[in-house]
Amino acid sequence: MSFTHDLIVIGGGAAGLTAAGGAALFGLKVALIEADRMGGECLNTGCVPSKALIAAAARAHQGRQDDCFGVTLGPPQVAWEGVSAHIREAIAAIEPHDSQERFEAMGVEVIRSWAEFISKDRIRAGTRELRAPRIVIATGSKPAIPQIAGIDEIKFLTNENLFELDELPDHLVIIGAGAIGVEMAQAFRRLGSEVTVIGRGQPLGRDDRDAADILTRSLADEGVRMMRNEAESVSRTETGIAVVCNDGQRVSGSHLLVAAGRTANVTGLALDIAGVESGKKGIPVDRRRRTSNRRIYAIGDCREGPRFTHAAGYEGSLVAVEVALGLAQKVNWSALPHCTFTHPELAQIGLTESQARESYGSKVKVIREDFGDNDRAIAEGEANGFLKLVMKGRKVLGVTVIGTHAGDLLLPWAQIIGGKASTFALGSAIVAYPTRGEISKAASFAVWEPVLFGTWPKRWAALVAGTRRLLG
Repeated sequence: MSFTHDLIVIGGGAAGLTAAGGAALFGLKVALIEADRMGGECLNTGCVPSKALIAAAARAHQGRQDDCFGVTLGPPQVAWEGVSAHIREAIAAIEPHDSQERFEAMGVEVIRSWAEFISKDRIRAGTRELRAPRIVIATGSKPAIPQIAGIDEIKFLTNENLFELDELPDHLVIIGAGAIGVEMAQAFRRLGSEVTVIGRGQPLGRDDRDAADILTRSLADEGVRMMRNEAESVSRTETGIAVVCNDGQRVSGSHLLVAAGRTANVTGLALDIAGVESGKKGIPVDRRRRTSNRRIYAIGDCREGPRFTHAAGYEGSLVAVEVALGLAQKVNWSALPHCTFTHPELAQIGLTESQARESYGSKVKVIREDFGDNDRAIAEGEANGFLKLVMKGRKVLGVTVIGTHAGDLLLPWAQIIGGKASTFALGSAIVAYPTRGEISKAASFAVWEPVLFGTWPKRWAALVAGTRRLLG
């Protein structure tokens, strides 16, 4: 059987769409196989609907702030039907960007079917057999369901069906205190639900502890109950569900949301026939995203590694360039950002302070600028939070931001950590006043302040001043 395509991509989410579209724009003959909805998890059940829900919740929260800046709005009236409509409208507005029609216009052959390997370079998609010298697996991930007694006997929510609710939960119990868990906890609490979060250890345990503590206090102030326990069993009750924790505490609620992480979606592909290894964390890949079969790539959530939409898109673009031009493209996660879209937002790029200290010990230096010293934040009454630089010498290892629109402040730090800009350049830049972005300039200036105003510059300034006095 001769090659039918130059590249076959399995999966129409962020990773697969970027790889397929990029390769097609280079003029390659590309097949994209997708059995479910185009756009994948991010568009349909993840990033887009969750952020639409968060926006609706923020609007409701504003109405509950009694007298703010001398303005009283009044108690909000939440209509769940309207919230659901807003979510659907947001998806529909973005949907054309990921549509079959758009990618067919780029030259991609889109095949709406399930795919499975029938050899190391051949795939069956429905009744068709396809063959290509390079294949990309981009099948994404699905919610991880923890082994909890009784979980299979009840109806529970995940991100896959959460946004299809017919009514606002009276009491939403959430298992999992990571980014998804806390985002949904705050959103549903603001919309009027009682919310309890059950999670082992510290909430947002992978994030900077100082920043996570601020966020945790904000959630508590808004009425979210945080329990540092492990769910041992769940059961149905007359009014919904009940969760029993490892310390014996029992929590009853109307709905249960499982937000305990993600697992690679690789079943049914017949990876063994293709010679592609797979483990508990997904498909192992090298820095070029190649699997154990070097002609097959795995990108996005299906492979081992970070699971973010922007990481998937980044990998898709690298693979498209490598396949089209034959130039090896290696990933670099040193400047990988992530953001928890709560209020305040928690944004991180590079290493956290604790991660840096584990690697570099006493060589780590921390510079912190508080939003309490930022004029725009003060004027808006949103001065809670900070920006933290984690340094080794003058090299930026990581940046943590906790505050309003924190994620929007990471862009210059991605350039700096990636070696495409410097703290000196940012510290000397002209930044619009008053903006929250000034906090990045302040932190960058703090890196160089001891040098600019150190002993030798002061001596030189004294010499210049003395010379001028002598010369008149």
